[in-house]
Amino acid sequence: MMRTLSVGAIMLTVSAGAVSAQNVADGERDFAVCRACHQVGDTAENMLGPQLNGLDGRKAGSVADYPYSEAMKNSGITWNAATFKEYIHDPQAIVKGTKMPFAGIKDDQKVADLWAYISQFDADGAIKKK
Repeated sequence: MMRTLSVGAIMLTVSAGAVSAQNVADGERDFAVCRACHQVGDTAENMLGPQLNGLDGRKAGSVADYPYSEAMKNSGITWNAATFKEYIHDPQAIVKGTKMPFAGIKDDQKVADLWAYISQFDADGAIKKK
């Protein structure tokens, strides 16, 4: 069952089992599983995985000085909410030959929150102005 809710000037369409609004604070908490390999923010550096600053709109395999797999460099992915969601559910299924050893995140709410957290950082690691 779909419902449209009007709250002031904001309209939300929701259905049973739908993902609720993205939550940056929850995304920051959920980033803990990523932090072993990735960093974001103004001091972010490449680690086992590339730094994730400026991910929204960035072409996969394009961070300078990071040794990507050929599969990732040639994936043709440009990161946005949809490509991130698809990829993070099962990285090896989306980019066969990626060196990202991660089983994926299946919970759509966690993925949405994680994207809200990661995508707030611009290429320099600053929080984007709204």
